[in-house]
Amino acid sequence: MAVITKERITIDPITRLEGHGKIEIFLDKEGEVENTYFQIPELRGFERFCVGRPVEEMPLLTNRICGVCPEAHHMAAAKAADAVYHVDPPRTGKLLRELLYMGFYFTDHTTHFYALGGPDFVMGPDAPVSERNILGVIHKVGLEIGGKVIQARKYGHHVVEILGGRKVHPCTSVPGGVTKGLNNEERAEIEKMGRWGIEFAQFSLKLFKDLVLGNKTYLDLILGDIYAHKTYSIGVVDDQNRVNFYDGKVSVTSPSGKRIGKYAPHEYTDWIAERVEPWTYLKFPYLKKVGWRGLVDGEDSGVYMATPLSRLNAADGMATPLAQEQYEEFYTTLGGKPVHQRLAIHWARLIELLYAAEHMVELATDPEITSTNIRTLPTEKPTEGVGIVEAPRGTLTHHYQTDERGILTRVNLIVGTTNNYAPISMSVKRAAQNLIHKGTVVTEGLTNMVEMAFRAYDPCFGCATHSLPGQMPLEVTVRDAEGAVVEVVKQYC
Repeated sequence: MAVITKERITIDPITRLEGHGKIEIFLDKEGEVENTYFQIPELRGFERFCVGRPVEEMPLLTNRICGVCPEAHHMAAAKAADAVYHVDPPRTGKLLRELLYMGFYFTDHTTHFYALGGPDFVMGPDAPVSERNILGVIHKVGLEIGGKVIQARKYGHHVVEILGGRKVHPCTSVPGGVTKGLNNEERAEIEKMGRWGIEFAQFSLKLFKDLVLGNKTYLDLILGDIYAHKTYSIGVVDDQNRVNFYDGKVSVTSPSGKRIGKYAPHEYTDWIAERVEPWTYLKFPYLKKVGWRGLVDGEDSGVYMATPLSRLNAADGMATPLAQEQYEEFYTTLGGKPVHQRLAIHWARLIELLYAAEHMVELATDPEITSTNIRTLPTEKPTEGVGIVEAPRGTLTHHYQTDERGILTRVNLIVGTTNNYAPISMSVKRAAQNLIHKGTVVTEGLTNMVEMAFRAYDPCFGCATHSLPGQMPLEVTVRDAEGAVVEVVKQYC
């Protein structure tokens, strides 16, 4: 809902995202957009209250951070715990973790495209609110397609349940591997679901091309400047520099597309720094080697994005054949690498959907997937470890330090959405400045187009908000009728 005054436009709450947030748009005396603030008003405290817990509990504890992507936290925590105990899981243990992760990715990307991001394109940004949702999408494209979407989510959750023990909040990854293997019947079932998923992903890509790329209005939105920023891109890649969600090094490419380096999980503090601002609980990560220049883009600004689009920008290709074909078409259509148009994230997300389904089949048909050698028991003294995976919303980093008993003494989390806080804020401001001018009638459809700027990133603020001291900063400003500050009350600021 938008509240409009002469000097301010407030969109609160913003819609079709996980978590809570609001957008404050400030106008100058001429009625032009002077500044915007994308504020996160909620506080989580996981970094703080995990301290004092045994590190082996973290794969179970941190997956309770969020019901949207608990699998991502489960995997990052398990990999960090592996590193803490200096233990390398056997190959089958890694395969089983990754197979679970593909099922999760398949479900998550399906959800965002059809329920969160897709309604803006399928129904149109100016469609009534009552229609601009998953039900409106199903009504427009047909019940048969709606059934496919439900089936896709069901299959993805079932893969997670088979391998993770539960459809939500999996509980099988432990330091050194997993606690549950895969039998031949389960393997065959997952393979069948994966092959269905490949067809569904191809169908979704065709739907996107027909409804979005085939619509000049939408294509102009994607290719235009309203939703474009030239920032750095990061994403995990394998040893052949292909996109990988579960394991590898983080590739960093510049706004011009040049790879400036790759870092292993334990090297992340050499590359990533974080800063705080007094008006939000969410931190702003940036590239330490470039530096912080504020919320601006360009080669000399350390702002980066971590999204499906950035993963494609940071990689040299996809690791499965059908996804690779789509990858090549993506860059051919959009004029080559890198692509900075943020609405293209939706297209990149569908390419990853296809990759997840293809890779699910590859893993399910690996000869070692049903081996019983699924865990290496830790034997070394616990110390410190970092685990990194690609959450759907961006690179997820878990960093744990423990005492000699394996009790956590320090925890740092850089979650997918946190990586994107700076570019999201910039995208919201750019959209507002391009869409709102003196004399503009601010309609619900127009404010929704401002929201589209953040929605492309698929942000999840359930796990993105935390405060390192574990105390909630709060500032209350009291103003008189003329707007002058009467009193400011602060707590932990």
